[in-house]
Amino acid sequence: MNITAKIGAVAAAGAVGLGLTACGAGDTAANSDTKRIGVTVYDMSSFITEGKEGMDTYAKANNIELVWNSANNDVSTQASQVDSLINQGVDAIIVVPVQADSLGPQVASAKSKGIPLLAVNAALETPDLAGNVQPDDVAAGAQEMQMMADRLGGKGNIVILQGPLGGSGEINRGKGIDQVLAKYPDIKVLAKDTANWKRDEAVNKMKNWISSFGPQIDGVVAQNDDMGLGALQALKEAGRTGVPIVGIDGIEDGLNAVKSGDFIGTSLQNGTVELSAGLAVADALVKGEDVKTDPVYVMPAITKDNVDVAIEHVVTERQKFLDGLVELTQQNLKTGDIAYEGIPGQTQP
Repeated sequence: MNITAKIGAVAAAGAVGLGLTACGAGDTAANSDTKRIGVTVYDMSSFITEGKEGMDTYAKANNIELVWNSANNDVSTQASQVDSLINQGVDAIIVVPVQADSLGPQVASAKSKGIPLLAVNAALETPDLAGNVQPDDVAAGAQEMQMMADRLGGKGNIVILQGPLGGSGEINRGKGIDQVLAKYPDIKVLAKDTANWKRDEAVNKMKNWISSFGPQIDGVVAQNDDMGLGALQALKEAGRTGVPIVGIDGIEDGLNAVKSGDFIGTSLQNGTVELSAGLAVADALVKGEDVKTDPVYVMPAITKDNVDVAIEHVVTERQKFLDGLVELTQQNLKTGDIAYEGIPGQTQP
């Protein structure tokens, strides 16, 4: 059966607060085969919330208890959370890090105690990881900047909304953007600054730029959809329409913006698929199975041409998607293409 027909969509799950919260596969006392895997994420963004639902689905089907933590974008909080997970003796740890140059002592401690520690979705600058499941953020940044360059005809003035400075997503998406900008000397960057992946911060940042540059702004390149949506709100409130905006992640509101024409496009990073793959790698390591420990998630471009299928996968056929997620994840680990979900334009290896 075609994967697209077989699986539907994922939407945002409920938020998880700071601190340890057990979720997953039942009572460890009742089943000694249950694996406890700790998770600490930078924050419960829209992307991470979708990813949690995917991980919970995979955990339930594979006898895994997840111990969830959100660091609220604080490096020291995340370090303390990893220390706690190590002290609890969990079977593995998944980190979606706040910053790339953090957690060195924690990674070393986990390794010394034989606890596999994996970076998922955002990189950690250490050679001691047991696994590294990452998106190709450079390619995603280049992809969104190329969309904008094409829309502008190779000339114009843009502003760039960045992720949290020092995080691998901000660094690598920025590299991709810069690679494309180097080919277009007639595209000028009026301003760039972080809005920390957050919609509300992007509203305020964009309002300031509208005050400073007004009609000079020809386009907005946002390193994620939430910030692009914040820019869209600010532009609408200022009475500016028709300013092209491009994002990354393909969250529900971002996909709807592509469909309506408010965004020229996005790059689908389906958190449900990516974080499920990260958990599958961690599970395989715990069980001592042979697994590729550094698969790469390559985001498909989403435009009006294929956005309807993406919306089915992320929103309107959510339960069908979740019902097929475990099989999809396992199949993707075998092929090596952990981003495949049957979006038009994707080809299965």
